[in-house]
Amino acid sequence: MSLAPPDWSRIDVVLLDMDGTMLDLAFDNYVWRTAVPTRYAAARGITLDAARRELEPRFLAVAHTLPWYDLDYWSEVTGVDVAALHVEYRERIRILDGSVDFLDAVRASGRPIWLATNAHTDSWRPKLEYTGLAHYFEHIVSSDAVQAPKEDARFWMALREQHPFDPSRALFCDDSLPVLNSARAYGIGQIVAMHHPDTTAPRKVFEEFYSVARLNELLPITM
Repeated sequence: MSLAPPDWSRIDVVLLDMDGTMLDLAFDNYVWRTAVPTRYAAARGITLDAARRELEPRFLAVAHTLPWYDLDYWSEVTGVDVAALHVEYRERIRILDGSVDFLDAVRASGRPIWLATNAHTDSWRPKLEYTGLAHYFEHIVSSDAVQAPKEDARFWMALREQHPFDPSRALFCDDSLPVLNSARAYGIGQIVAMHHPDTTAPRKVFEEFYSVARLNELLPITM
């Protein structure tokens, strides 16, 4: 366990989560907590509260497993085109303050940046297109592509198999405690927790990881 800031002299590659790390998690929370239940309720002629009561146990039943992040799975379960909602409400997508400054600084340092996300392809693709961030990433690896979430060691094994790297010399930033624990168990050397992923919600507390609200707090980069 380390609560110290990352040591840039020991970092060769930067692995970044997307939602809650670079992008405001408020978008995803709106889609899943409001947009999906609203469409679900309308299709069934029930109230929004009733829809949420029906959907919540279904969400919790698969939490932190691959189906939890699978838009196709939830479209089938709910009868709502969840991928279409990501496009319909794309104007709600926001880049978190400091993200672009951080990405520019890492790229200027010569270190590659990889996107390591649990977001389904139909989620991360429109987000990167809308924000214009795609060009920063040398590689994009998503849980649906490797058929394992970041909470599972198989995600990290697949990532390393596809794109060889030394985990001990990697920096990884994420806002999910189960994911951070998984990364640490796999041997990722430098880990940072993002404690304010949703700008409309209270900050989170991470007792076992060094944490920041925004990526630019990790600057400047020392060579």
